[in-house]
Amino acid sequence: MSDINDRLRSTAYRGEIEFFIEQVSPERATARMPVTAGILNPFGTVHAGAILWFADVTATRLALGDARLGAEGQGFPLAIDLHATLIGNVREGELRAEATFVRKGKRVTVVRTKVTDGADRTLLEVTTTHIPA
Repeated sequence: MSDINDRLRSTAYRGEIEFFIEQVSPERATARMPVTAGILNPFGTVHAGAILWFADVTATRLALGDARLGAEGQGFPLAIDLHATLIGNVREGELRAEATFVRKGKRVTVVRTKVTDGADRTLLEVTTTHIPA
């Protein structure tokens, strides 16, 4: 499909996302995600859902910390609320995510995650609220 109208008329969608958690400390988690063809939307920019997934997993890893989960996943930091602001986008390069605590509680944890591009421009800011499952 060569033109945007053909791509938008398509009924088949396929993608692949891969990213890497680089560091998790008691107060911060960082990750990186290469921009690949599998995460691009029909306009050739990173799909908003891919950026949000990247940020959400980074936030969840921070919220999880060094907790030991029960056999059925008890204690997993389940996201119950998410507020996202998409500020920019890119067509190539690598995205970076940094998650930090707004509130770290026993029952409710709030994490703010910022996703930037290779030039350190902010692409997404998201706040997630987690409770132990």
